[in-house]
Amino acid sequence: MAKATDLTLLLLLFCFSSEILVMVNGQKTWCVGKPSTDQATLLANLNFACSHVDCRILQGGCPCSSPDNLMNHASIAMNLYYQAKGRNQWNCDFRCSGLIVMTNPSYGDCIYA
Repeated sequence: MAKATDLTLLLLLFCFSSEILVMVNGQKTWCVGKPSTDQATLLANLNFACSHVDCRILQGGCPCSSPDNLMNHASIAMNLYYQAKGRNQWNCDFRCSGLIVMTNPSYGDCIYA
């Protein structure tokens, strides 16, 4: 039992220390959907995020409406939520379907916040 507690504490320390490291280095991060995420989960993520943040950037004719696929739209919405809620690791969890990246996922005129 002590080993499980030690492991849990070690994992918590690692999670928090890595978050502090990102903040200290001033590195910008973004949240996107994991490529292995199924369509139902992506749709749930999109709906959840857009119920908390303004997702008008995804509407037809807006810079981020294309490509018109669920992975793209969910990733943009997940990132909007992640940025708005403080860029904490838990704000990109989305039931283990979110991925924090250090490479800017912006493309064309679609600028990730």
